Amino acid sequence: MKQSTAPLSSSWGGTLPHGFRDAIGWTPERAIDTEAFRDLLTQANAHMNLVGPATLEVFWDRHFLDSAQLLWFAPEARVWADLGAGAGLPGVVLAILLKGRPGARVHLVESMAKRCKFLAEVVAALALPVQIHHVRAETLKLKVEVVTARACAPLTKLLAFAKPSMDRGARGLFLKGQDAEAEMAEARKTWRFSAEVLPSLSDSRGRILSLTELARVHRP
Repeated sequence: MKQSTAPLSSSWGGTLPHGFRDAIGWTPERAIDTEAFRDLLTQANAHMNLVGPATLEVFWDRHFLDSAQLLWFAPEARVWADLGAGAGLPGVVLAILLKGRPGARVHLVESMAKRCKFLAEVVAALALPVQIHHVRAETLKLKVEVVTARACAPLTKLLAFAKPSMDRGARGLFLKGQDAEAEMAEARKTWRFSAEVLPSLSDSRGRILSLTELARVHRP
């Protein structure tokens, strides 16, 4: 695998943890699939608002690594749900990395039909272990190990989307930015949960919120 094809470097100048490539299951075959996904995303983005056009220039750090790091934090998980899947980040990246692993399945949940069509084209082209759900996330009760989301909604609203799956035992693993702690403080006004704040491997300002034991706050 050529370094120029899949650098897996960090845009903030840090280094990836020892064993990261093995943990996410990085192989030349998965590098090829990821390049194909990047091409499909670039083509679709020319006529759809999926990601910021400038971010495609830094795809490996901004999009791939940001998504792939979730497997570092949940290495045993095989069944995932990506809420508000949109451009397929992180869900399609996770599906590429889980492809071929026994029991792997990624549920992509998206309410916009045109984005579901794009996701279906990617899934078919790459033969990914994915099920697409064209529904609103809060209406779907999925039995998954991890429910995730990226750039979907503020945490207070996102937890309402995730609750049906978290009620069935899923762990929440949500990609957030530098305001993650403030979002948690606001969410605690209406939700109770156990939380661990993890540092992002792709952006020193980013955070990953690992949440369990979700319940609504009942006020007298």
